[in-house]
Amino acid sequence: MAYELYYWPGIQGRGEFVRLALEEAGADYIDVARGPAREDAGVGALMAVLERESITHPPFAPPFLKDGDVVIGQTAAILLYLGDRHALAPRDAEKRLWVHQIQLTIADLVAEAHDTHHPLGADLYYEEQKPEALRRAKHFRQERIPKYLNWFESILARNPKGDKHLVGKRVSYADLSLFQIVEGLLYAFPRGTKTSLAEVPRVEALHQRIAQRPRIRAYLNSGRRLAFNEQGIFRHYPELDG
Repeated sequence: MAYELYYWPGIQGRGEFVRLALEEAGADYIDVARGPAREDAGVGALMAVLERESITHPPFAPPFLKDGDVVIGQTAAILLYLGDRHALAPRDAEKRLWVHQIQLTIADLVAEAHDTHHPLGADLYYEEQKPEALRRAKHFRQERIPKYLNWFESILARNPKGDKHLVGKRVSYADLSLFQIVEGLLYAFPRGTKTSLAEVPRVEALHQRIAQRPRIRAYLNSGRRLAFNEQGIFRHYPELDG
């Protein structure tokens, strides 16, 4: 039975972290909201699940994943679930928890990246909060991006199994997510991110290795990979790149 992934069509967003894991695993999945509008596809199908009162553990918002009768919300929880089932996380319980911790930190970074263009709230247009966005983005570029990337660099350097992966000697969903983080930052803040990447060669090398993994490379070159745009989390406004 194919997994059902529910996320907004037209943007990569938080759903892309899940897509990368599913693609790397070679898992069968349906990107439900990207299908034609009908009872079992499209945004209407996504909203129907969100509003279904019969679900015991309802998700708060997309992304969420259905695996038969199991419904999992929150990106990090979905990846924890998939990691155990598709060898994208170590078998050792302590290391699995470490991968999960890294993913939660990535979630923090994603939230901060979003808030550079919506520092006052998602209910306001970017144009209504540009002065605040300029201040927030400057701090993010100069302080937060380097701090996060240096942390990932230190994890790679300290990995007892070598600096090719964040945890252990095999690819994990955290590696895939770090690849997506670098991709997103390069789109949104190309100048600032390239400067920061020059200081973290292990992170940059991991980014390049993940891009060349056969299934990931095939996905990146396919029509299934949505382009970054100014509706998603990572948005390129030149004025925010300094």
